[in-house]
Amino acid sequence: MKTIPLILMGCGGVGCHLLQHIVSCRSLHSSQGLCLNVLGVSDSKSLVVTEDSSNKGLDDKFLMELCRIKRDGGSLSKLGDLGDYRLFAHPELQERILELASQLGGKTGLVFVDCSASSNTVAVLKQVVDMGCCIVMANKKPLTSTMEDFEKLYAYPRRIRHESTVGAGLPVIASLNRIISSGDPVHRIIGSLSGTLGYVMSEVEDGKPLSQVVRAARILGYTEPDPREDLGGMDVARKALILARILGQQINMDTIQIESLYPKEMGPDVMSVEDFMNSGLPLLDKDIQERVEKAASNGNVLRYVCVIEGSSCEVGIQELPKNSALGRLRGSDNVLEIYTRCYSSQPLVIQGAGAGNDTTAAGVLADIVDIQDLFP
Repeated sequence: MKTIPLILMGCGGVGCHLLQHIVSCRSLHSSQGLCLNVLGVSDSKSLVVTEDSSNKGLDDKFLMELCRIKRDGGSLSKLGDLGDYRLFAHPELQERILELASQLGGKTGLVFVDCSASSNTVAVLKQVVDMGCCIVMANKKPLTSTMEDFEKLYAYPRRIRHESTVGAGLPVIASLNRIISSGDPVHRIIGSLSGTLGYVMSEVEDGKPLSQVVRAARILGYTEPDPREDLGGMDVARKALILARILGQQINMDTIQIESLYPKEMGPDVMSVEDFMNSGLPLLDKDIQERVEKAASNGNVLRYVCVIEGSSCEVGIQELPKNSALGRLRGSDNVLEIYTRCYSSQPLVIQGAGAGNDTTAAGVLADIVDIQDLFP
């Protein structure tokens, strides 16, 4: 039986779903001669870890109790009887993580799984990758930090996986890496990489006011509690930056042209969420509707996309043919079109659910299993 020891950083929605997937796939992985050994789990305040790293790790019953506490809004410090496990808080948390990395990184191997939404994990990840550890990420922020941080994390490309940073569980990164490895030059990438904005744009296409669509999306749970986090385009820009850097572009976030669907005068530092929803958002209806009608008169539709071509990378609303893969997009699916020498007139199209904790966690689990050949 091959054992992959791992430490999970971040046990919110995606992290808890990952732990549930690991537990539910025990028999499947066992039949494949594989065992995923969860040595520790951390949230923003605490780390719970097995006392003996050579042991079998945190047991499944304990992991499910941990998930229950997190789902109820609690922290790891609320865990009851720890038995043979230990709880570390700041500042010991990072120190203990690095101890484990030092002990196991170059010997049996260790995977650090970043399912947080924090930019603070990049400092730890840069250190553990030098210690021989592997990294699996759903968190986009380490890869969209400085170019220096990105290059440090990618210094050992065989030991990093991050499929779920772009398109949740869709095989975007793997497909792009295969194309690059084959020597097929990528000329252009265009994609709708926000399930929220994909839903919004396909609904306004049907003549519904933007304000009505955003309110409905918020009720359905498609948006963040403050929808401006989606409407500002920053999440799409992070995904675009990751793709551009994989293609070799030496760029930072401030290089990307980002079109926000709301003006600065309606930003979070000026308007409360409720003021924006009730007073600000309706003022945006007319402009969007006019753009929708103009596109329709040309036989096109509007989509909020990222476009990577040559040395440029931009994010915003584009007018696209109605019969293209992006033009046919409905609902909250993600669609990515990749144009290369081999895929010139007909692009490689990747489409499917690009959001959701369950889908994202499944992508993370697949990444962990994918690196099993690096373990003895």
